[in-house]
Amino acid sequence: MTRPVVVPVVEIRAVGVVGGGQMGRGIAQVFAASGFTVVLADVNDDALSHAVKMIERDMQRRVDRGTLTAEDREQARANLTTTTDYAAFAESDLVIEAVTENEVLKNTIFRTLQPHIKATTILATNTSSISVTRLAAATDRPERFIGIHFMNPAPVMKLVEVTRGLPTDEPTFQAVAALAERIGKRLVASADTPAFIVNRILIPMINEAVYALYEGVGDILAIDSAMKLGANHPMGPFELADYIGLDTCLAVMRVLHEELGDSKYRPCPLLAKYVDANWLGKKSGRGFYDYAVTPARPTR
Repeated sequence: MTRPVVVPVVEIRAVGVVGGGQMGRGIAQVFAASGFTVVLADVNDDALSHAVKMIERDMQRRVDRGTLTAEDREQARANLTTTTDYAAFAESDLVIEAVTENEVLKNTIFRTLQPHIKATTILATNTSSISVTRLAAATDRPERFIGIHFMNPAPVMKLVEVTRGLPTDEPTFQAVAALAERIGKRLVASADTPAFIVNRILIPMINEAVYALYEGVGDILAIDSAMKLGANHPMGPFELADYIGLDTCLAVMRVLHEELGDSKYRPCPLLAKYVDANWLGKKSGRGFYDYAVTPARPTR
């Protein structure tokens, strides 16, 4: 009788993160603050310098508020290094891709990354909408590939949405489940369906708010106020869209529309127009609100 091969659960100690944008740097900060050795990669030194500056600013705010000690801040900073060379991931037990919602770009990153990592390294994607199974199939280790979707901002939000692709093995899932507990997050498992759980519900709500604006149901302030005061949401849908990034919202809606084929997921033309104008929200200085003035002023 042939005994099944038992694959040991990888103990994750060293973590690599690809992408120094809002999500990537937040994920790197979470792991560094939790005692992991972290390597953060991006395409150039300017992007990395900005990422480190933002991480240091956020940790200093925590020190000022008394939620982080100066000693813990210094230790977290010491745990973090940056690089433009994927060879720096040679000792990483887990590498998480956290770049924009572009499947071609993600696949290019994984292909470029693979020769530089250990055979046992788990690959993960922070995608908010793209099929984990499809991304896994483009790698050399589909059984050790998984979706780990952090919420934004990663250092604050307690949820991680974990998605197995069709080939993801049990030891990989168990390693990530143990990891979530070690970094103080609550794991919720999602099926590998377009946009998973959170964005399957959240982004269509934002898109519907844009349709309400587009059709003259109310203006930006009226709709945001209605949802905060009438539905007890902490942020209105336009405030939240600007925080997420309108390009990300549009990308998720396009995935939902293309993958599910249902007209209810059709992106609002006004959302596409804002993205075409490069009015992407807080990160570009203007979206549904103009952040060049204080308080931010609605743009419509």
